[in-house]
Amino acid sequence: MASADLRDELLCYICQKMYTDPVTLRCGHNFCRGCIDQVLNTQDGSGVYSCPECRVDFQKRPTLQRNITLHKVVERFLSSQPHQEEITGICCTYCIHSPVPAVRSCLLCEASLCDNHLRVHSKEPEHVLTDPSTSLEKRKCSAHKEPLKYFCTKEAICICVSCSLAGEHRGHRVEMLDEASEKKKKKLKNVLQKLTTKKKKTEERVQSLEEDLKKAQEKASEEAERVAVLFIAIRRQLDDLEKRVLSEIARQEEQLSLSDVIQRLEIKKDELFRKMRHIEELCNMADPLTVLQEPDTGDLCDAEEGGDEDTGGHDKTYDVNVDVIAGMLHAGISDIMTYLPTISLAKAKEIRLQSPSVQSSPSPPKASPMSDTEYGGYAGIFRTEGAERKGGIYGKGPTDILLDVNTAANDILLSADRKTATWTEIKQNRPETAKKFQSPQVISGGRFTSGRHYWDVEIRRSKLWKVGMCYPSIDRRGDQSHIGENNKSWSLCGGQEYNNQYSVRHNGKDFLLPHQISSNRVRICLDYEAGRLSFYELCDPIRLLHTFTTTFTEPLHAVLCVWKGSITISGGGAVVR
Repeated sequence: MASADLRDELLCYICQKMYTDPVTLRCGHNFCRGCIDQVLNTQDGSGVYSCPECRVDFQKRPTLQRNITLHKVVERFLSSQPHQEEITGICCTYCIHSPVPAVRSCLLCEASLCDNHLRVHSKEPEHVLTDPSTSLEKRKCSAHKEPLKYFCTKEAICICVSCSLAGEHRGHRVEMLDEASEKKKKKLKNVLQKLTTKKKKTEERVQSLEEDLKKAQEKASEEAERVAVLFIAIRRQLDDLEKRVLSEIARQEEQLSLSDVIQRLEIKKDELFRKMRHIEELCNMADPLTVLQEPDTGDLCDAEEGGDEDTGGHDKTYDVNVDVIAGMLHAGISDIMTYLPTISLAKAKEIRLQSPSVQSSPSPPKASPMSDTEYGGYAGIFRTEGAERKGGIYGKGPTDILLDVNTAANDILLSADRKTATWTEIKQNRPETAKKFQSPQVISGGRFTSGRHYWDVEIRRSKLWKVGMCYPSIDRRGDQSHIGENNKSWSLCGGQEYNNQYSVRHNGKDFLLPHQISSNRVRICLDYEAGRLSFYELCDPIRLLHTFTTTFTEPLHAVLCVWKGSITISGGGAVVR
């Protein structure tokens, strides 16, 4: 009894457990240091501090003094009863002096028993023993205060004997608690199995989504990088276009020579002013003899009327050709818009490493390898882009096919890089030479005299177009100057005039091909020694359209003809044997 009373005195007022590092307030009450610190922390906001036990107020947060004596008393008490604090769980109801773990609980007595008290406990049937429990009242019927022994399957609740025999559950099917418990456990196991399977599927779904998220993030990162380098390419191409346009403006500015005209006009103005003063002096003279002896001024005026030849004519317009500049800008922007969709991430990275000069046209599309026979000896030029860069079957050859401005008709506008021919309603005032075409055509400056070569063209919004090759001796005037209308040229034709179909033409004979136009890009392949000229549509896969077979007797030039649209040379090469 004394031990229990001493234990009560060693309990903290706040946590109701044995003191841990006891401290003392000025009012004399003791608490665990951790407990009183927590209480004082909650009182910090109000600014008023008080003892939790006696409610004495303190103006300031009280200083905590460690109670060494009480600390030693707690240690000595615990050392004299080593098992007291080790007991956890449910204790024996009848061991009031010191807690002893309970091993069984009696539902009738509503008490928990240790081994000693269990030996003397009644063995009568109404004293139902169960595992130790603190909620014994839950194991009794609320109506009859009897132990719950059965399970009503109809109402799905536990009942006592009286409920089953005379109560509201009379006549219901009942089961023993153990039997009902096993059935429920079986159902729970099935549920658990289903939940386990569902959990596994959920985890797999989460893992799959995490992988998809990771791939999406990687793709987004790659796309961001691709867009970044695309803008680098756009800026480079715009810079290049700006340089070409400014160069064209500067070239036209040099041709104006307005400063020389102004200087000549100033001299003429001074001469006229001098003559006007002389005439005024004659008009003011009173001596008629002197006036009549002066030369006749009418001849002087007639001579002055023809003086505009010295200044180039007063009606001549000295201005920059805005149409040429607009055509260059339109062609340059169209090249950029056509080029961008063809740039992959790998190609964009390559562009970043290249020199500032950026290609103005897309590379040929890839295609599966085909036999040399099927493509007339040109299977090599349809291999992958990587082989081209590494050398492979390509030689350097005339990769830069430039159009000859001296051969362009007045209704053909050439870009600054001499790669694009655009039809224009504004006539170009080019010098009339023997090389110049009268029809809307232009040929290349370079020529082919041997070997195997290819070059690509891209057609944009053209109502009628023709591409091919011709001899330099082709007529430049009349109907015989059109490519395909003579025995000195071979052409592939297309556009709305041909109902969006292809046609080949040579020596005035036209042959309509069955192919519908599905791409705006065409490849022309030449094998000079073999006498073969082939045309391919650069679709996926690449499609052979037609092959001319002949014996070439002169050098060959690339030739373009366009009406209401434009054609751009987008690449070329020589095939190494």
